[in-house]
Amino acid sequence: MIKEIVQDGHPALRNKAVEISPEKINTQEVQELIQNMHDSLSTQKDGVALAAPQIGVEKQIFIIAPFIFENPEKEHIVYINPKIISRSKKSSWKDEGCLSCRWKVGQVDRNEEIEIEAYDENGKKFTTKGTDLLAHIFQHETDHFDGILFLDKARNLRDMTEKEINEINN
Repeated sequence: MIKEIVQDGHPALRNKAVEISPEKINTQEVQELIQNMHDSLSTQKDGVALAAPQIGVEKQIFIIAPFIFENPEKEHIVYINPKIISRSKKSSWKDEGCLSCRWKVGQVDRNEEIEIEAYDENGKKFTTKGTDLLAHIFQHETDHFDGILFLDKARNLRDMTEKEINEINN
């Protein structure tokens, strides 16, 4: 079921998200949440990932759009209770936006490599590394669990132009 993506000002975006008990990952409630997140993300032409707080659910889960990966069948799409366990010292400023801060963009300083530990949609624990865009996504999405929006970290923050918005929507 498609859920509305909540916007800056909604309390779920500023509250701490809670972990999902590993024993509950295979419950109907959590599986429906994962499906709702997939359905909601699929409606966004420019969305690369979505955290549960972005649909008003204060739980530690995010998903990544399959098109981000070269081989999505072999990649992790669902991250439950993700923890960043290591980060590169090297970072860079990258353009960033957020589906919950619609039509705003800015640059955020992010580590270039991240190692993350999480559970998948079947309750299996895994560890994986991400570089560049994937590292960027890991950091952006886990920030949502601490009530942090990219706006809080961005420089050169601006509203997108009508032309930029039209290019996305068409």
